[in-house]
Amino acid sequence: MTQDLRRNPGRFLLPLAVALLWLAGFSATQAADATARPDIVLIMADNLGHGDLSCYGCPDIQTPAIDRLAAQGVRFTNFYSNGPECTPTRTALLTGRYQQRVPGLECALGTGNVGRYDDAVALAEKHELGLPPRESVLAPLLKQAGYHTVALGKWHLGYEKHLLPPHHGFDYFLASLGGTIDYFYHNEPTGEPVLYENLARVTRDGYFTDLITDGAVDFLRRQPANEPIFLYLPYTAPSAPFQHPDDKPDEPKVSHAWDSSDWQKGDRDTLRAIIERLDQGVGKVLKTLDETGRTGKTLVIFCSDNGAYPIAASNAPFRGHASELFEGGIHVACMARWPGRLPVGVVDDRPTLTFDLTASILAAAGCTPPADRPLDGIDILGQIAAGQPPKPRPLFWRARRADRTWRAVRDGNLKYLSRQDGTELKEYVFDLSKDPGEDNNLLETLPDAATKLKKLLAGWERDVHRAQRP
Repeated sequence: MTQDLRRNPGRFLLPLAVALLWLAGFSATQAADATARPDIVLIMADNLGHGDLSCYGCPDIQTPAIDRLAAQGVRFTNFYSNGPECTPTRTALLTGRYQQRVPGLECALGTGNVGRYDDAVALAEKHELGLPPRESVLAPLLKQAGYHTVALGKWHLGYEKHLLPPHHGFDYFLASLGGTIDYFYHNEPTGEPVLYENLARVTRDGYFTDLITDGAVDFLRRQPANEPIFLYLPYTAPSAPFQHPDDKPDEPKVSHAWDSSDWQKGDRDTLRAIIERLDQGVGKVLKTLDETGRTGKTLVIFCSDNGAYPIAASNAPFRGHASELFEGGIHVACMARWPGRLPVGVVDDRPTLTFDLTASILAAAGCTPPADRPLDGIDILGQIAAGQPPKPRPLFWRARRADRTWRAVRDGNLKYLSRQDGTELKEYVFDLSKDPGEDNNLLETLPDAATKLKKLLAGWERDVHRAQRP
């Protein structure tokens, strides 16, 4: 926080003033309600670049609703996704554990439920590729605690009927099954419709970002105020395809073979419109919380599942992009607001992972994780609410696809990173406190540190490999 203030002291004055005025509007009763079991709204963007929100320094995309949320709570500056792609991070979120503990989910599932490395291929052949319901803890534990669990948006954790959201503790889920869909016609690149309401395929009219928002607003208006809610909103925005919200094409976007030059091309103006429509959706959800009297007792979290692909987006100031373990692939935006519990207008730099949100949500709801599947994440929001300093710990990543494997560990300010393609191995050591852009490889300069970090990584791999392979 102090570094940000030194760089640009005026940048935080307006958001801080907005936050203080907002906080002053709460009555003592509303603040007291925040100490009870909260309502929970978890919003996840898809492939959102770290540098594409104005509260993280973006100069040309305006995100006032998300900025306001950040100003009214805690904004994280060292928040990491558990994986550099969609499926791995979502696995960690719903299980509260490293995704490597569940076979086949270290890589985004391919269109049509295709496995992209050996374990995933084997599971796909058995019609078992995806997240097994027995591994989920987030929604099931909240449901057991009396929460009404509702979600709208992207699933990307399996196409098989026995792996769909209703089996994971959700009372209702309007789901896009795969990794990418036409925003208007809700089909995959093959043309296959993949919009499901619980266990049934359905059709809906509307831009998918708006469908998610409208569904969330309707749910919040209908839900009795005295019944706790868990509302999960995994938007597909701003992921490809790049389709302007106000420009519906005459027919669905189809490519019978994946064509990255078709589905993954776009311009900055279209991306800006997609992100700003996402921001408007967040604003409508927050406004509805106000209008229904829930704001004072609601924990709201916003994050991204990973960094952006290098099309029209920005992961500034970081190197790399989605599918990589350079910072640009995993260092993402995150913020949390919880009136009466979390401080207002705070910028927090503790290293944090997606599954820490899982632990924080369960702790806030008073849920006890299962003894046979202890969480890997920690209650970071509880730490911040109690004014506790961060507890040092290493963070680990591994990402597989075909014969390519990325590995990384961050311990303190040092990060070890490797990429293996077949027999070719590239290794790096970076000091992120001095080199957040990962420009200077210190592998030869810090050999002892490299050895230590590699030993930590090897020990972690042995631990997560206790999961049974398919």
